[in-house]
Amino acid sequence: MTILTRTLRRARTAGAAPARMALLASTLEGRRVEADEAPAVVESHLTSPRDDVVWLALAVLSGVLPTAQQVVATRRTARFDGPSAVLAAAAELERPEDRAAIVEVVSGPVVDIEHLARTSLGTGIQRVTRETLRRWTAEHEVHAAGWHLDHRAMRPLTPAELARALGGAPAKSRSSVPHPTRERRVLVPWQSTYLLPEVVLEEGRTRRMEALLRFSRSRGAAIGFDTVPITSGETAADDVPPRFALELAALRHADRIATISAAAACEYEGWRTMVRSMGLPGPEIREVALAVEAVAPDPEALAEAGARYCVPTLPMVLCVGSHEPRKNHLAVLHAAERLWRDGVEFSLVFVGGNAWKSEGFSRRLAELAAAGRPVESVLGISDRLLWALYALARCTVFPSLNEGFGLPVAESLASGTPVVTSSFGSMLEIAEGGGALTVDPRDDAALAAAMRALLTDDVLHHELTVQARGRTSRTWDQYAAETWDYLVATNR
Repeated sequence: MTILTRTLRRARTAGAAPARMALLASTLEGRRVEADEAPAVVESHLTSPRDDVVWLALAVLSGVLPTAQQVVATRRTARFDGPSAVLAAAAELERPEDRAAIVEVVSGPVVDIEHLARTSLGTGIQRVTRETLRRWTAEHEVHAAGWHLDHRAMRPLTPAELARALGGAPAKSRSSVPHPTRERRVLVPWQSTYLLPEVVLEEGRTRRMEALLRFSRSRGAAIGFDTVPITSGETAADDVPPRFALELAALRHADRIATISAAAACEYEGWRTMVRSMGLPGPEIREVALAVEAVAPDPEALAEAGARYCVPTLPMVLCVGSHEPRKNHLAVLHAAERLWRDGVEFSLVFVGGNAWKSEGFSRRLAELAAAGRPVESVLGISDRLLWALYALARCTVFPSLNEGFGLPVAESLASGTPVVTSSFGSMLEIAEGGGALTVDPRDDAALAAAMRALLTDDVLHHELTVQARGRTSRTWDQYAAETWDYLVATNR
């Protein structure tokens, strides 16, 4: 009788352990291994084991994705105490809910869309994730994954969850068959491609993601939006920079990052330079520019948006984005008040949710509204009404201090509506195609002057409108295909 067989009989997880032992043995051998043969096979692999084998053993036997620290500690113990130390470590990782979990080892592309699957918010990052995943899951077989609420293990999304996240059931999704919510299912990627098309701020998730990228023999790939929590940390919620730093710590071990702009690529290249000082190669980084594709609003949406959000006889200025300090919305309110005091007539509509450190914006907005200024902030607007507002606006304003791409700038221009935006970074990249006025967003007078010009100079407004309508569009189909090709198809 092998050591593992004796230990297995004493394990508290006797019901699930034999099946998991067989799964582990079969995965390590690359062939089907029967339950009675599995302990001896596993014992042979766990004699002086490598970190990758320890990671897989802990994940499969416990139903929990281990952290890098847990993997290294278990490997060191196993070198002294033998294979049974790995089984003991797996038992220590388990909680009662893990013991009956159904564990599945997967080798195909695993797309981690935990945030998209759990929230109905419509931020720029979630718009990118949704539009990309709609096409990836329609064209390719993928494992759509989220995480359990404790962030200790990945789980397959049900078709209903995926359909809700993406707005329609994709044709070729390999998401798990429907199952009762009480049933705990665990995905263990092994020799797969792990794809992260969103930002991760949960510590438990990032620490396990790091170990997955280091030890699962999988190719790691991500969409890089920006490094704003590091480069503009003073504008973020206090806990965001350290949480984002843990995501970067995990992505040190990825193979490729597709950034959404040249400016974002510059940020990530600077980070990779620092990673190389640690003796690590860091991921390959390439810009894959986002789509710039407008949706033509239907007449009903135009009528509804016009009746609800537009003030009759007044041109409307639109500002899209969350109200965190980086978006510079206090400067927009200041510029608007200067113009109102000078007698320039217009309404101002903000579309976007409150975010960290947005109290100052909310307070000033309320003061201006109470003073009778035609200004309001709209939360939770649908896409159809947002596209209608883009079409109805005289112009949009987006003077962000730091941006990975500036999707509202691109969407406004794609709608044929001129923009006032920042004169640097990704926003300048977009503006250079025509249809925009660029300003130093830290210069209040310059921002007010640009808004005044677009509101009062009909010749300039017409010229920029023509430029915006003449821009070459880039579709989401193109973006999704190029990111898949770079992150998956050629990432071997």
